[in-house]
Amino acid sequence: MAEKISFEAPRGMRDFYPEDMAWRNKVFDAFRAAGEAAGFEQYDSCVVESYDLLARKAGEEVGEQIYHFFDKSERHIALRAEMTPTLARMVAQRQKELQFPLKWTTIAQCFRYERMTKGRKREHYQWNIDIIGEDSVLAEAEVIGAACDALRRMGLSSTDFKVHVSSRRFLGELLSKSGIDAGKHAQVFLALDKRGKMPDAEIAAMLRDGGLSDADVAATFAIMDTKSFAGCPELEELFHLAEIAGFADCLQFDIGVIRGLSYYTGVVFECFDTKGEFRAIFGGGRYDNLLTTIGGEPTSAVGLGFGDVVVTELLKSRLGADAAKSRKGVAVGFMFPEQRDAALKLAARLRRGGECVNLALRSQKPKKFFSHADSGCAAKAVFLGPDDVERGVARMKDLATREETEICL
Repeated sequence: MAEKISFEAPRGMRDFYPEDMAWRNKVFDAFRAAGEAAGFEQYDSCVVESYDLLARKAGEEVGEQIYHFFDKSERHIALRAEMTPTLARMVAQRQKELQFPLKWTTIAQCFRYERMTKGRKREHYQWNIDIIGEDSVLAEAEVIGAACDALRRMGLSSTDFKVHVSSRRFLGELLSKSGIDAGKHAQVFLALDKRGKMPDAEIAAMLRDGGLSDADVAATFAIMDTKSFAGCPELEELFHLAEIAGFADCLQFDIGVIRGLSYYTGVVFECFDTKGEFRAIFGGGRYDNLLTTIGGEPTSAVGLGFGDVVVTELLKSRLGADAAKSRKGVAVGFMFPEQRDAALKLAARLRRGGECVNLALRSQKPKKFFSHADSGCAAKAVFLGPDDVERGVARMKDLATREETEICL
């Protein structure tokens, strides 16, 4: 007897039923609209990458989570875990042909084999927006501003989320002033990025393993209590630009934002819901050295990754489980087979006029038709019976107000 096939999706992966697609479309539509409004051009790439490209961050958490395998020609390839290395490869490939600065955006499907928790799957979609080839902090302002705009388009406000911003450069300066050698900063960043995910005692042990003395460890934890970014020109400029652009109310300084990936070089940021119920909504920063690590010419860059999982959970929590369901278009039905052609003719005419029309595929009783129309996504409904076709006039019902208007057949 053949083994019974499971109807469940592979662990950590997702199916999208129509009700799930309504939420996905709400999120994706906001991504695309915000990116377009800010002048970002769309691009895309293959979902399979060279393992060597993605494994350049080996030793970091994401390097251990890559889905990788050998194809039939024994090439070592992998499913992308994030989009930034692929973006760097694409830019490096045509670096002498492209006109900088670039403002590029995409919605990429990414895969990571990791322990699943609230807001984390093994497969997700990620909105990426990046500016390549611009040194000024205006690039950071444009990227963060577009992300805040996307959240507002989804129905959230600055009371629902805050973008926590810091600077690796600023933190490095504070560490150096405390006597911690610059050669140890990478290890310090990696350890401090774990704060909130493991006890401080374990982080202190990581710091000592990285060569810090007890005094250095104490100084490092003292730095994490810094409340002011005075003396950090790039953060002062960022908050100034955010004030002018109208999203300063979405920002707050947080020295504890590190970002785990080693390619970040300057301003870094992560967005969280204000109630602290979910994981980070999005994160990113400046990564000026990434192109050189894969063989490209030195080029400055700023970008962010904005996953769909956490923000969808946040939207359902704040707006309600049915908030993504929007009514539009017309449902058209008929009572007997004899009215089928008239119903199809009406549906075709309405579609040519720009309406979305859900045409019933079989004859139904009025009660069943209107029950189905009410439970669907149509805003209006027309049901044809023998008398309607004979008169050449039917009634179109508004499913929200229940008001009816006549429509000529």
